[in-house]
Order: sequence, then structure tokens, then C-alpha cells
Amino acid sequence: MVAVLKIRQYRWSDLDAVWTLHQIGLAQVGLLPGDGVYYDDDFPRISEVYLADRGDFLIGEVAGSGIVAMGGLRRVDDQTAEMCRLRVHPEYQRRGYGAQIMEALEQRAGRLGYTLLRGDTTLQQVAALELYRKSGWRELRREVRGDTVVLYGEKRLNAEVSRLFSR
Repeated sequence: MVAVLKIRQYRWSDLDAVWTLHQIGLAQVGLLPGDGVYYDDDFPRISEVYLADRGDFLIGEVAGSGIVAMGGLRRVDDQTAEMCRLRVHPEYQRRGYGAQIMEALEQRAGRLGYTLLRGDTTLQQVAALELYRKSGWRELRREVRGDTVVLYGEKRLNAEVSRLFSR
């Protein structure tokens, strides 16, 4: 039986656990500081970058295990948000937790009035690629950065659902 994932909004006291999960997720696919893909300047400012600017940052917890998943929603413009920082601890992957965080972020984006989500991942992040494809995202383009291929994608949110949630 798969343990229940409790999803909630980020709190400042989560920073150390979120930072650790981020580093574990990058190391798992071989991404390192200075590779042209890695950046982390938003972590000390999650409240400012995500929560205070019409975005969100969600945490997924499993009872007795703490934070095992996370994902952010960052405002790009009035209609578009970027889904980023989607991570699931390697010991908790393949349980649907990434899909749950992604679905919660998509619903939140609709409630915030966004009609388009954008995001990126790398070819090394095979599980993320599959999750984006299964969730209806479409690839826009690819870009080579050093030894890494970055894929950019987007997903249109159901306009009717977005309008219903924005009331």
C-alpha cells in the first residue's frame, strides 16, 4: 500500500528540507552547479518569489517521513505561470507523488487565473519527461546547455475550469 501524500503550502521552516530535496533531485540526474542549467537563487526567497507574487510552492509530506515531494508555481505574466522545482525524493518515486503535486499546482494555477503553464526539464530527467507527457504537456523546443539538453514545454489550462476557480 502506498502511503498517503499530504500536500500543503510551503512554510519558512521547510527551507532546509526543501533545499536538501532539491540537491538530492539534481544529483540523481547528474546536474551540478556551474553546468549552465543549475540555479538556486530562488530558494532563500521562496515566500517572495513564489507566494507573494501570485504563485505558490507546495510541499508533499508522508507521515513519519517528512517532506518527500515539492513543486513551485511562479508568475510569468498575467496569463502564464511557470511550474518549477518539481521534485520527489528518490526513495519515494514511482508512487504517484509527482503527479499529485503537478495536479495540485495545475489546479492552483487555474484558481489564480492562469490559462497557460510553462516549464522545463532535461533529457536526463526521464521520470519528469514521462510525467509531463502523461499530463498533457507539449514540447515547445530544446536547447543545449553544456552537456545537457533542456526541454521546454507548456500546457493550456481548461479556460472554463480557470474561470470557475477564479471567482
